[in-house]
Amino acid sequence: MQSYLIWGLLLISAWLPLRLLHGIGYLAGNLLNALPNRLRAITTRHIRQCFPELSVNEQRQLVRASLVETAKTITEAGALWLRPGSRSLQLVRSVDGRELVDEALQKGRGVILATPHLGSWEAAGLYGAASFHMTCLYRPLRLVKLEQLVRNARARLGASYVTTSSAGIRAMYHTLEEGGTVALLPDQEPRSGTGVFAPFFGIAAWSGVLLARMAHRTGAPVVLAWCERLPRGRGYHLHFRAAPRGIGDPDPGVAAGAMNRAVEQLVRECPQQYQWGYRRFKRRPEGEKPFYPDRRRGRQ
Repeated sequence: MQSYLIWGLLLISAWLPLRLLHGIGYLAGNLLNALPNRLRAITTRHIRQCFPELSVNEQRQLVRASLVETAKTITEAGALWLRPGSRSLQLVRSVDGRELVDEALQKGRGVILATPHLGSWEAAGLYGAASFHMTCLYRPLRLVKLEQLVRNARARLGASYVTTSSAGIRAMYHTLEEGGTVALLPDQEPRSGTGVFAPFFGIAAWSGVLLARMAHRTGAPVVLAWCERLPRGRGYHLHFRAAPRGIGDPDPGVAAGAMNRAVEQLVRECPQQYQWGYRRFKRRPEGEKPFYPDRRRGRQ
């Protein structure tokens, strides 16, 4: 029943103008900010710890703005997933730095796109699918009945989506060996035994090493990409940025640290559009107390 309800809301929203969808997101985000809820608590915790230089009032304003942008991520989904692909793609109004990808592809070693949870990563994925026919690594949705719908929507402009499995990783390497483009999320907490701790906003974060291994093994350059959500529903601006040195370092700790610093730099440009509701610091170094309160006991 839940899956059918979500599907129906997505279908309805696909026919609404983006300005209205973002307006609904604005109202929903302000409601989330006004009422006690888990998302607000996690967002507040992150912003207090990651931006200690801000005043209390500035932190509160950033929490509110973040919840508004988080709500827009949900309300805009139908427009990005269920409209005809060409119409959804038109929402990406401008692009800068694309030459970084084009020049890298011309060298024949492939390109690794690192797309953090910043802005509209769904819009960035559509542009990448249409422009580069990329292979993307992703985690399947928990709602199985929606999985095929979302996967087809994301792939409809030419992308190939593979799961975080050995077969999926082999497909990523094959794409790079063929001189193609792959994309993955560099700020998603990996499974146990598949990452290292590296600083993110000065906090130890369990960080993936797959991207670094791919870059080191294949020699493919890494390009950062994020899609800025423009105000008043005007669409999106896609940014491509050259990755700093060190991201492909053979030392996993060095590589993860370089990636986290690169993502942090992007987030600081537009902090309200980062997904602060994601529990990025859930896994802690041995002996360190939990970062998030225990909801059952009301303590750390």
